[in-house]
Amino acid sequence: MELVDPYGRTVRDLRISVTDRCNFRCTYCMPEEGMVWLDKSHILTFEEIERVARICVEHFHVDSLRLTGGEPTVRAALRLPLDAATARAGMAPDLALTTNGSTLRNNASELHAAGLERINISLDSLQREKFERMTRRDELHNVLEGIRAAQDAGFAPVKVNAVIERGVNDDEIVALAEFGRDNGVEVRFIEFMPLDASDEWERNKVVSQDEIVSAIAAVHPLRQLAARGAAPADRWEYEDGGGTVGVIPSVTKPFCGDCDRVRLTSDGQFRTCLFATNEFDVRALLRNGSSDDAIADLIRRAVGTKWAGHQIGQVTFVKPRRTMSQIGG
Repeated sequence: MELVDPYGRTVRDLRISVTDRCNFRCTYCMPEEGMVWLDKSHILTFEEIERVARICVEHFHVDSLRLTGGEPTVRAALRLPLDAATARAGMAPDLALTTNGSTLRNNASELHAAGLERINISLDSLQREKFERMTRRDELHNVLEGIRAAQDAGFAPVKVNAVIERGVNDDEIVALAEFGRDNGVEVRFIEFMPLDASDEWERNKVVSQDEIVSAIAAVHPLRQLAARGAAPADRWEYEDGGGTVGVIPSVTKPFCGDCDRVRLTSDGQFRTCLFATNEFDVRALLRNGSSDDAIADLIRRAVGTKWAGHQIGQVTFVKPRRTMSQIGG
């Protein structure tokens, strides 16, 4: 049975946060100090995560699973959410990971060998001092090593995510694009979203997709690729064959009308949108002996409440009470 929301969108993508903890303190995500971490007893075990993932795959034909955080690699003995029964049944979904890349130099090969297929690495600046200001960590060298390690491990393509904020790193748009061209990775620029812990988001800090594309195309002519469908990024190819580049225009050109994703937070709350204001408690069912069918029914009812879109920039927009690191990127 497919999982279809009230607007006819079929859910295919489950984002799974495995931890709310992170070894960075990115300004657009977390405060420098004062984060209150979830008690470990509230965090889903890997067995519980695997159960929810299996239910989504087997009951609803979800075919894409992505691990997020916080920073997923800070969780000890990170495991991929695919149990042996599902694998034997030939229902193995696409497995992906979003990471800040700071530890990939140590575990990229292990993750690839375990079955991870795709990887997205955050890189918001190529300048050491600016990178440290944005992440509050002096880790640029480790992230760059992590990108190389991911390529060496066999991930292809490696995608690099860069959140662009006006007056902060918008002067590096072309440099980041050229980093992608020179190193064989696809850079995906992300519009600054209102999920920062310090409530400093303002519409005038958003560098739009049109501005980003114009800046790159002025130096390296681009040709737009086919419509993105349910994928979050619009994509272009360089006319000289220098690879591809993408933009996730969540603010100025949101893809809500084609959204196919849902989310599971690290403490077992099911969300139908990154900006959702309601959550559904899967953890309670997991821990009170509920059947797979009961959990599937909760997920089905949750998806039945999915809204048309997040409404950023409209007077009706309500910022979620959790930050990006608490929800899962």
